[in-house]
Amino acid sequence: MENIVLGESLFLFLFQIIFYEERNFQGRFHECDNDSSDLHAHFSHCNSIRVEGGFWVIYERPNYMGYQYVLSPGEYPDYQQWLGINDNIRSCRLIRNVGNTWRLMVWERPNFEGQSMEVADNMPVFHERWHSHDVHSCKVYEGAWIFFEHPNYRGRQYLLERGEYRRYSEWGAMQPTVGSIRRVKEY
Repeated sequence: MENIVLGESLFLFLFQIIFYEERNFQGRFHECDNDSSDLHAHFSHCNSIRVEGGFWVIYERPNYMGYQYVLSPGEYPDYQQWLGINDNIRSCRLIRNVGNTWRLMVWERPNFEGQSMEVADNMPVFHERWHSHDVHSCKVYEGAWIFFEHPNYRGRQYLLERGEYRRYSEWGAMQPTVGSIRRVKEY
C-alpha cells in the first residue's frame, strides 16, 4: 500500500493481486502487494485471480521468466480468462509506468537501425501500418505497452515499459514477430 500526499488531500493507492488455486476464486489463496520473483511457496497452481488494484504482469516461471500475461483490475475466474495456456504462475510484477501518454519507436533491425516508425495508439493488426511482421528493436518513451505475437491481441504477450530494447530477446521474445500492439491503460 502506498500513500501519496498532494496538497491537503491524501490519496490512497492500493496495489493488490490475489491468486487462487482453484477456479472461481476457491481454494487456497495468496495476496500479493508487490513484486514477487518466486510464488511457488504460496501455491502449487493458479486457476483464478482477482486484481484489486494496479496493473500486473504475471509469469509462468520464477524470476520473471516464461510466458507473460498482463492483467488490469478485475476478476479472472479461470486461467483462460487471462489467455493462459496452463495453471502455472510462478512470479509477478507490478507495472509502474501506466500513464496518460504513450509513445514508442520500433525498428526493423537490432540496435535501432534501419526503418523506424513511431507508435502512439493501439494497433490491432500491426502489419497494416508496418512493412513487416518483425520488430527487432524498440524504444519506449512514454507509457507501458504490450506486444502480442498475433493480430487482434492474441498469442504470447510481452510487456515493454519505459526504456530501450536493442533486440527482441530483451523484452523476452524468442522471435521478432509482432502481430498487434496495445497500450496499458485503464479501460
